[in-house]
Amino acid sequence: MTLSWKPLNMNRLRALRALALAIPLCLVAACGGGDGAASQATGVAAEKGSTLARIRARGTVNCAIHTGQLGMSYLDRSGRWQGFFVDYCRALAAAVLGDPGKVKFMPVASNKRFTIVQTGEADVLSRTTTWTLTRDTDLGVNFAGILYYDGQSFLVPRRSGVAAAADLDGASICITKGTTSELNTAEFFERKGMTFQSVVFENPEEAKLAFFAGRCDAMTTDAFTLTVIRLADAAHPDDYVVLPERLTKEPVGPVVRSDDEQWYEINKWVLNALVAAEEMGITRENAANLRLRSPDPEVRKLLGGLPGFGRSLGLDDDWAYRAIRATGHYGEIFDRHIAPLGVERGQNRLYRDGGLIYPLPMR
Repeated sequence: MTLSWKPLNMNRLRALRALALAIPLCLVAACGGGDGAASQATGVAAEKGSTLARIRARGTVNCAIHTGQLGMSYLDRSGRWQGFFVDYCRALAAAVLGDPGKVKFMPVASNKRFTIVQTGEADVLSRTTTWTLTRDTDLGVNFAGILYYDGQSFLVPRRSGVAAAADLDGASICITKGTTSELNTAEFFERKGMTFQSVVFENPEEAKLAFFAGRCDAMTTDAFTLTVIRLADAAHPDDYVVLPERLTKEPVGPVVRSDDEQWYEINKWVLNALVAAEEMGITRENAANLRLRSPDPEVRKLLGGLPGFGRSLGLDDDWAYRAIRATGHYGEIFDRHIAPLGVERGQNRLYRDGGLIYPLPMR
């Protein structure tokens, strides 16, 4: 269905805003999906007790991931899960169980991702999930930190000559129905005093096929997703460009239930340890040597070379050392999975290098 947008009708904009606020609540209740209401999920979660104790008894970390997203979570040729968010779960398992292989990966669709964490079926959700106010306050979950900064952008044919979002005035744009991308796009064009033609589709697959068939001048969603679409689905990827401009802020990171403070703290500090390791120059290869020989006491403490660093988390002192040895530091994980896609680190560089990634003090 094609809708013409003049400066956006305010009734339409209010309806989109209401829909955007309703989406997270609908996901928890699994609207139309028969997965139970949010109150039922919370009730089940409240009975689960210590997550760490259950993980140790079970012998695995249950990690909910994307069903398949190049760079973030995907099956390699040998049938093994790989990716940026996958490696976070391996680092977590190394920290709490001593073995990065002790992870049960649980591919989950977007509309089931919060429910599977709330019920306790998954210990952690590690996939591209944006940290927002409504999700943080209404869903009974906590975001353990920001693992990747993204933002909404546009995918356009290179031959179009479009170099910035401002060049899209009057353009037709493929959008998935009922997503925050629809609201964001409408607000962006209204704010800029521009018009566009919205070509709305029921699901992302339909929107993608329509774009490559030439039914739209541009396609919009998160920039990383657009990059993957360009590489994986375009017959000639170099014929398309993801615009550098970002319409929104999309901070994504691991999610845990809000009823277990210890498990939340463990996740938060495992993530921070990976970032701190890069800042301190600790790599997968040199961690063993630096653990005892670094002249920096903060480095030795992080790696378990000085006693007492794990006590407050309920872990031994080697938890961060094992995590870093399992996957490498944040930059190593990025270089292994994201950089090969042609995605620059940009705002995911360390703060000292002009990015937004900043570890909390590891002391």
